[in-house]
Amino acid sequence: MKQGILLFHLCMLTLYQLSEGVHYEPNWDSLDKRPLPSWYDESKFGIFIHWGVFSVPSFGSEWFWNRWAGGNKEYVQFMEKNYRPDWTYADFANQFTAEFYDPNTWADIFKASGAKYVVLTSKHHEGFTNWPSKVAFNWNSMDVGPKRDLVGELATAIRNRTDIHFGLYHSLYEWFNPLYLEDKSSNFSSQRFVEHKTMPELYELVNAYKPEVIWSDGSAGPDTYWNSTGFLAWLYNDSPVKDSVVVNDRWGTGCACKHGGYYTCHDRYNPGHLLPHKWENCMTIDSGSWGYRRNVQLNSFL
Repeated sequence: MKQGILLFHLCMLTLYQLSEGVHYEPNWDSLDKRPLPSWYDESKFGIFIHWGVFSVPSFGSEWFWNRWAGGNKEYVQFMEKNYRPDWTYADFANQFTAEFYDPNTWADIFKASGAKYVVLTSKHHEGFTNWPSKVAFNWNSMDVGPKRDLVGELATAIRNRTDIHFGLYHSLYEWFNPLYLEDKSSNFSSQRFVEHKTMPELYELVNAYKPEVIWSDGSAGPDTYWNSTGFLAWLYNDSPVKDSVVVNDRWGTGCACKHGGYYTCHDRYNPGHLLPHKWENCMTIDSGSWGYRRNVQLNSFL
């Protein structure tokens, strides 16, 4: 019996040493072999929060700026009726004051709900960062609007008051960033936006806030353009959350439902049958928007 127990411990030690020695290469063949940390598989239920400058007009959806700028009639009429003719989207940022934001109360509500993880929007496609990013001058929550580190405050509250895992949503691209548009116009042969904006943001977020979920989005461009595999190799090998972090599958055109820690495939994905790979049904309360909108109708909640 003692020999059996000793053998068991030796086997466990060997397995532990093997897992500790794994090094992931910056390619999908290697990265896709990383096991999903057990905490995520056991969590079952999480909360996803969309919050940003788009919450000020709170009309239509979080794609407000894109649709208004694109000439969508409904959005154009809303602006004509409610704002002066020279109003710009940037003007909304000063009104994004977050005056009722109490992260301690949020954390208590999340805990009472039974959720095991929470994912907050750090930056949506509008480019506004909910933390004082060094690469988002005057378009972040510390320089304008709330004058607060919205991400940092929630991370601290959750860790101080709950055992919930903290995660962050991050958009790879930004609709109207000149650097991104320049790269896009070159058919993504240049990477100025990635080098000067996207990647610095992701490294900032991981090192400063240590999220255990990174919910990537906005993968308009190939993964080679985004340098996704290089970032994920660092995340799994050397980052402060290398052993506990989980990521989704939106790391470039064609990656969804193919590469990443767990699959989201497309918005509100629900396959309706068992899959051989872990997946998340990221479902909205409002069928037409990921965030609050003033013009929502009751049938959108049914």
